[in-house]
Amino acid sequence: MKVAVSQDMCIASGHCTVHAPGVFDQGDDDGLVLLLDASPAAEHSDAVRTAARFCPAQAIQIEE
Repeated sequence: MKVAVSQDMCIASGHCTVHAPGVFDQGDDDGLVLLLDASPAAEHSDAVRTAARFCPAQAIQIEE
């Protein structure tokens, strides 16, 4: 799995950090998504998919 994020689309809702905190974080200044791991381990796959599904701005892209 490869993960990408778009800070231009991000609205700083924080859903990604709730669902997959080892993969996503939020910037201290603006709260926008920060990608911590673009190739997360298989054990994080479900959490990353959930984060992408619940992102209200659809700012997370996943390539299987």
